[in-house]
Amino acid sequence: MPSITVLGAGAMGSALCTPLADAGWDVRLWGTWLDDHLIDACEAGKPHPRTNEPLADGVKLYRVDDLEEALDGADVVVMSVASVGVPKITEMALPGIVKADALWLTSKGFNPDEDGKIQLLPDAIRRIAKEQGCDELPPIVAIAGPVKANECAARKPTATIFGCKDLEVAKKYARLARTENYQIEATDDEVGVEICAPMKNVYAIALGISDGLEEGTGIPHHNLKAATFTQAVREMSKLGVHLGAQPQTAYGLPGVGDLEVTGLSGRNKVYGVRIGRGEKPDEALAEMDRLEQTVEGVPAAGLARKLVDQSASDIRENLPLLAAVVKILNGTEEPIKQVIAKAVLPREP
Repeated sequence: MPSITVLGAGAMGSALCTPLADAGWDVRLWGTWLDDHLIDACEAGKPHPRTNEPLADGVKLYRVDDLEEALDGADVVVMSVASVGVPKITEMALPGIVKADALWLTSKGFNPDEDGKIQLLPDAIRRIAKEQGCDELPPIVAIAGPVKANECAARKPTATIFGCKDLEVAKKYARLARTENYQIEATDDEVGVEICAPMKNVYAIALGISDGLEEGTGIPHHNLKAATFTQAVREMSKLGVHLGAQPQTAYGLPGVGDLEVTGLSGRNKVYGVRIGRGEKPDEALAEMDRLEQTVEGVPAAGLARKLVDQSASDIRENLPLLAAVVKILNGTEEPIKQVIAKAVLPREP
């Protein structure tokens, strides 16, 4: 059986273990210094605290000090930590990563280098490896799509996408990880997948705001939410294409699909709801931090704006919803409904 080591014992990392174990992989789950309580629960046979589902049978657990052992002989390594932790975990795990046949990436976000240049996570990982004296990394497979961790862990029907610059590599691992309930599409559009993965978190905040407006006023804002969804997909496609992605990627699983599920119930949507019903952005974020609910869309919004300024400034005016989310997160005094509406309602040609 192929051996796979998942780095990060949070919701997505632990959930991914289920289809991998079902597909016959030898699965190892390593927890960071933030995951001890999660490992404790799983070792005690309790449901995982983030998914409320039991860990798949046969998954081997490793704590932070056992990284070398967890990586020993791994055919595949999976990076499944919050985007802010990717640089440090990459450095720590690099000796094992370079020996693997592939590095899978479920983390979603952007990363600035020392000069402040914003990079997609695969490019950041390659840069970090090179800085550590490693010029050759195994192929990186970007994993995205509409996957709620608890549903994946519960073996509910799930569609995801594996993106790799080498399409044959993406197809190979899609075949090896596929189960009856976990079905995988393969693509060579790494850029498109990696643009949609963090951007849908940004735009899910805006979708949540529409739901929060209803909670706060008792008046539905379904039309506004629909217009917001449409504009979000349009912007993901425009930004992706400008940076080298295929235009259709945003209209598939990583874009439309992932935005749909995140806008229904994800943490970024919940954060937007809080804002829509009247909470200040910083106060809402502090409460979600207290509840250990990471809102990846908040840092992603600011980094995405910088990415646009640096690498796509000529389409900046074509991304009004991104600008609106950034404006709201920065604490605008303008009514948030008005900010969103200006960004998503059609204007005169």
